[in-house]
Amino acid sequence: MQRIRINIGKIGLVFRNGNYKRVVTEGAYWLLPNEDAFVYDLTKPFHPSIDLNILLKDAELANMLIVVEVRDNEIVLQYENGNFKYVLGPGRYAFWKGIVGYDFIKADTSKIEITENISKAILQNKLLASYTRSYTVESFEKALLFVDGNFIRVLNSGVYYWWKNNIAINIGKADTRMQQAEINGQEILTRDKAALRINAWAQYKVVSIQKALLENKEYDKQLYVAFQLALREYVAGFNFDELLEKKDSIIPFVLENVKAKAEGLGVEVNGFGIRDIILPGGVKEIMNQVLVAEKRAQANTIMRREETASTRSLMNTAKLMEDNAMLWKLKEMEYVERIADKISSISVNGNGKLIEQLKDIFAPK
Repeated sequence: MQRIRINIGKIGLVFRNGNYKRVVTEGAYWLLPNEDAFVYDLTKPFHPSIDLNILLKDAELANMLIVVEVRDNEIVLQYENGNFKYVLGPGRYAFWKGIVGYDFIKADTSKIEITENISKAILQNKLLASYTRSYTVESFEKALLFVDGNFIRVLNSGVYYWWKNNIAINIGKADTRMQQAEINGQEILTRDKAALRINAWAQYKVVSIQKALLENKEYDKQLYVAFQLALREYVAGFNFDELLEKKDSIIPFVLENVKAKAEGLGVEVNGFGIRDIILPGGVKEIMNQVLVAEKRAQANTIMRREETASTRSLMNTAKLMEDNAMLWKLKEMEYVERIADKISSISVNGNGKLIEQLKDIFAPK
């Protein structure tokens, strides 16, 4: 005979000749010579030494256990006293009732959507890293979700989690911020065959991600081509001189021309501008010559206008002086003053007749 004691928080399973016989709880017991007892900790999961199905035939023992069965396409999240502890893969698990508070969340991993009541904090736990896949859509982005090649829905900004399995998931995303396209180095012929190189820019933003990504391929390249063709259409419709006169109407024409195409691409055009119009070397030299000639002609016109005005002023002054002797005298004094400003000293001899002497010197004979 053998005497055993089962302490508090423990439980014993008694076997006779290797066969399970009964369960014993806290207390002291006598065992027969051919009996053995295995003692288990009630705070730990139950890992029996024989098949669990045999033990569960004992109703008393089965009533003491929580049995969790996990199928091949499932996982179970194990919580102890409200805290997440383990992930249980496919199999059968047993836990003792009473001391530790167990909770379990069973999840079907054969689908992609995580419909179970699992917080994002738990999904980010390293224990679940091998069971989930995630994707982040930034605040300035929108994305499209494709499952097995089929469009499912639009994803707004946020972090998304799906179960990891053999179902293919693809994400297409677009930046919804204002973007700028550089339309540089466009070699365009005018109607009279003058070759111009035009550098331009355009601003746009994606307003419909489904049109941009689902209904069109490489929407940004298509938009670039639309601007390029509109610019070429406008330039090719005018001679070089006409184009220079109507260059201010390029921007409205291009914006109006591209508007309908942009709507079909799911984008909104907010601006367009011409940065440079580069002329060929020969045309540039001719334009410089024309500009110099125009400026010289303007200068000559201004000089002739000033000469005419000066002559007219002199004629008017002469007429006034002819009719007014005092004005003549004042004019003489003005000339004398001007001459005196340029002479440091002057000696005049006479009998006090200074005015008459000066008159004889300066008055014309």
